Amino acid sequence: MKRILAGVILAGILAGSSVIAGETINGAGATFPYPVYAAWAYQYYKETGVKLNYQSIGSGGGVRQIKNRTVDFGASDAPVKPEKLEEYKLYQFPAIIGGVVTVVNIPGVKSGKLKLDSDAVCHIYLGKIKYWDNPHIKEMNPNIKLPHKPITVVHRSDGSGTTAIFTKYLAGACPEWAKEVGAGKAVKWPVGVGGKGNEGVANYVKRLRYSIGYVEFAYSIQNRLPYTLLKNPAGNFVEPSIETFKAAGATANFDPKKHFYLWMVNAPGKNAWPIAGASFILEAREKTEVNKKVNKFFKWAFEHGDKTAIALHYVPLPKELKEKIYKYWKDHGIYPEK
Repeated sequence: MKRILAGVILAGILAGSSVIAGETINGAGATFPYPVYAAWAYQYYKETGVKLNYQSIGSGGGVRQIKNRTVDFGASDAPVKPEKLEEYKLYQFPAIIGGVVTVVNIPGVKSGKLKLDSDAVCHIYLGKIKYWDNPHIKEMNPNIKLPHKPITVVHRSDGSGTTAIFTKYLAGACPEWAKEVGAGKAVKWPVGVGGKGNEGVANYVKRLRYSIGYVEFAYSIQNRLPYTLLKNPAGNFVEPSIETFKAAGATANFDPKKHFYLWMVNAPGKNAWPIAGASFILEAREKTEVNKKVNKFFKWAFEHGDKTAIALHYVPLPKELKEKIYKYWKDHGIYPEK
């Protein structure tokens, strides 16, 4: 694990460097998958000498940059609708599955101890549950001494696929949220402070006592931020893990004819984590040779990167889904040449 994280750091250094000669793939977008893309990039560079320069700027920025053709690929945790893909002339496929988790900074409360349901999360983010010892939260947590302290809400300040997944979960589980705020990469937050990227939210929660935020699971682990249990649509309190993310993905039916457009939140499985999602790669349709180069990297990652993904708390794509992606590439003439 330490070696992988060292790889992430070194890949970040490589990604920020423009002086090293050699072939480079340029991508930008979602912060959600950055730890695993950086680790894959480091390993790929060691094996092939090809660099992946990936800028972790948020899903909104990733869509914007590939739309403007300023990068070789964009990355977004919010899947782009098929009609928009037609308008922007883009291809789209998933690369990794992960989970968004709610993290807290309450002295004495450790990971996996605090239970929350979608109603509590919704009303905290609406600003209607203001204190940690709110009766609804206390009822779910009779064995935790919750303080009468105001809750500091932390959210993303940038256009974010993590936000899109989180607000899609809230809108689907909480009619009040759907009516008052809605879902998207950027929303008008009723309360709270904003941090840029998953990194920014993690840093705020780490610094601010009695706060709550939402981040991709790897950021919770790497920053030692206590995550909460969440009640899923089946009525069970579940812990975020590879297993509960897999359970969410088990019912996902990615359709290549729709360019794999799919949301995975509020999955019906008994053990399914309710805020799971895939992260997607976006490519310009006219750039056939560039896409083959990009897809060569992702094919390598699909074939050699699963252990790294699991070590960083992501779910690798199932074999059947990888085969669907390969066929999608072949159908569009962008399957990588050897």
